[in-house]
Amino acid sequence: MSTEELRINVEKALDEIRPFLQSDGGDISLLSIENDTLVKVQLQGACVGCSVNQMTLKSGVEMTIKKYAPQIEHVINIEA
Repeated sequence: MSTEELRINVEKALDEIRPFLQSDGGDISLLSIENDTLVKVQLQGACVGCSVNQMTLKSGVEMTIKKYAPQIEHVINIEA
């Protein structure tokens, strides 16, 4: 999978997650993909500082991204 295909697949995963985050007043954006294994995202809005955001990141976001791009090993949130 090319770097461009990987980015497209990660964006597809975020598009799947986004409605759930937006329903809670939040959002997510893709900051970067490094070494084709690490995805850096930024939670926004109500998701910032939310006590469940680490759980959301691991169970929801990372799991969905891995479904679209299995070579991704880690997803981390970069605070604004």
